Amino acid sequence: MRTAALHTLLLSALVAPALLAPGAVAPAGAAPRLDAPPAEARGTTLAARAAAAEGIRFGPCPAAEHLPAPVECGTVRVPLDYADPGGTRIALTVSRVRATGERQGALVYNPGGPGASSTYFPLAAGLPTWQRIAAAYDLVGYAPRGVGRSAPVSCQDPADRAKGPTLAPTLPSEVFKKERIARATTYAQGCARRTGAALRHYHSLNNARDLEVLRAALGEPRLTYMGASYGTYFGALYATLFPHRVRRMVFDAPVNPAPRQIWYANNLDQSLAFERRWADFRGWAAKHDAVYGLGATRAEVAENYEKVRVELAAAPAGGRVGPGQLHGAMLQALYDDRFWPARAGALGAYLKGDPKPLLAQAGPAEAPRSGEAEGGDPGNAAAVYTAVECNDAPWPEEFARWDRDNTRLARLAPFETWDNVWANLPCAYWKAPRQTPPDVRTGPGVLPPVLILAAERDAAAPYEGARELERRLWGAALVTERDAGTHGIGGGSNACVNAYLERYLLTGAVPGGTAEPSGGTPVRRASCAPHPEPDPVSLERQAELRRPSDLPGRGVAARLGAGR
Repeated sequence: MRTAALHTLLLSALVAPALLAPGAVAPAGAAPRLDAPPAEARGTTLAARAAAAEGIRFGPCPAAEHLPAPVECGTVRVPLDYADPGGTRIALTVSRVRATGERQGALVYNPGGPGASSTYFPLAAGLPTWQRIAAAYDLVGYAPRGVGRSAPVSCQDPADRAKGPTLAPTLPSEVFKKERIARATTYAQGCARRTGAALRHYHSLNNARDLEVLRAALGEPRLTYMGASYGTYFGALYATLFPHRVRRMVFDAPVNPAPRQIWYANNLDQSLAFERRWADFRGWAAKHDAVYGLGATRAEVAENYEKVRVELAAAPAGGRVGPGQLHGAMLQALYDDRFWPARAGALGAYLKGDPKPLLAQAGPAEAPRSGEAEGGDPGNAAAVYTAVECNDAPWPEEFARWDRDNTRLARLAPFETWDNVWANLPCAYWKAPRQTPPDVRTGPGVLPPVLILAAERDAAAPYEGARELERRLWGAALVTERDAGTHGIGGGSNACVNAYLERYLLTGAVPGGTAEPSGGTPVRRASCAPHPEPDPVSLERQAELRRPSDLPGRGVAARLGAGR
């Protein structure tokens, strides 16, 4: 899950709308086994009891949230440290739109990250795809701990953030590597210095516990939840920790929850998957060479892209867009094929001597985002991403390990590999205690059937993660969008996927199936044909559409915010 791509996608449609073999680390702070009675379990029970008594006082949303009526906002207080529920409590921002029909309860949504807010989610009530669901449920969003105004995490002074242009070499030199090591070390030190002793409490297990307290504060006896991308991981932790509190759960674009994958091995897998998705984009662009002029084959498109990279390294567009900014914009497009026409058009225009479309698409975003306070830290999403993933699990502590693994991987997958390294390298120099990734798993009869949605060619959350989650949550149902790669498909443009989602949330029904001969585990699977590839759109037509992000969308995770 890449915070950069996530933060770019967040809220790009409606409100102006994600991984890893660990190395040795000190065992301090390791989480107890889930079958043991830790202090955190008692603390969660006490916190949920207090939240149920306090409830949430909803009212008009603060201006910082940029949310119009009828969306209401409030806060829920959770312990900073669940082992000390009587100690410091932090306030999480919560938003809501009430059900418009016969109410079944509250539907809580998380878009992933880590580092993303879903306070915008109640706006989904205005989308046709969500109207029947919005009739049955209060749509509830929230800013997880550390995000936005919810006890925000900070890792660097905003003035110290790199604003571009930056480089993004696919074969970094030793000098470049040393510079990035120094930058990662400084960033990790900044997290510890600016967030202080509280830093150790920002991790996925606490996100799952916060979800339990939120459930109680909403007055719901059992939780109905939809998580996208990283939101599927702590949702799966919740299902493992609190299966008796689950009513219905949707996991959209799941990350691989196996303990060995969290998070270093998942990031390696993600880099490999992005290479395949990059080939998909190049094939599409080549098919529409007559519109974009990028080449008639994948190889020719790659050559022209490299030509743009080289020229931007020598002379950044507008003094602001270099290879790093170009790469970020292209990575965004690989999360969501709605962006393909815009990116292809910008590349074609640049090659013809017009850099303006590329500047518009790859330059720094200026628009405020829901959940980000006025004048707030623009690096907050990256800080939360780093804190959660570094705290969650062991990471290799010697750069030689990263260098060896990723040098080998970059021979097969040069597009994303090293950029992924630099995004996660602060975890090599992390000083806060690490958690031990829990074993996500439920047995027969423990958990109600849950629904998993996944696209076969998703790069941010490779498809094997959905299969792994299906194996671990007994009785889970998996709906696959075949031969498609948009990250997050629920509530989007695929009517087949949406039918399964709506039917499940409204009735609890999941696709039927057979029983596997070995062990009798139910097999509940269905598949949907892919949504259509995006039509080629000229730059002139794109201008009429105002922004590339206003093109017809995919799932709620893209229209209202992206997953990891």
